[in-house]
Amino acid sequence: MGAGKSSLVLRFVKGQFLEFQESKIGAAFFSSTVSVNNSTVKFEIWDTAGQERYHSLAPMYYRGAAAAIIVYDITSPDSFARAKKWVQELQKQGNPNMVMALAGNKADLEDKRKVTAEEARLYAQENGLFFTETSAKTAVNVNVIFYEIGKFHCFVCFILLLPLFLIFSFQRHMEQ
Repeated sequence: MGAGKSSLVLRFVKGQFLEFQESKIGAAFFSSTVSVNNSTVKFEIWDTAGQERYHSLAPMYYRGAAAAIIVYDITSPDSFARAKKWVQELQKQGNPNMVMALAGNKADLEDKRKVTAEEARLYAQENGLFFTETSAKTAVNVNVIFYEIGKFHCFVCFILLLPLFLIFSFQRHMEQ
């Protein structure tokens, strides 16, 4: 089981949740237009394959990206460790102005939690990341993380990244 990045995007873009999804090969593209602080923000999202064997493809999605969301599974310390590696890679090789957010997904599985919210929050603060916990299944905070990133950008393209990777770009237009 992955961190739930594809489920997170599907919930944000289409308001849907599928209990089971097959692993991605390559990438899927989604688009969603929302209103954020009296601006229209168009998210163009690349949901990329998360398996390690596709890691070498990641740079072609995140180079030049204005933002990234790194997603981990709160029930998996290994997932959190991989998320940290993605943060380090993006800090070194991504756009220096990239806004990054950390999403602890599967918040509906509190009874199986292995990564504390405090541990993740502290890591996010130390690395200048916006942090929230989400549940693609119940929709908790799914819109919040996208809207928070949308607040940071104006007239820019951006990428959404999840440690197992998701990429998106967005354009923001001021409403008249």
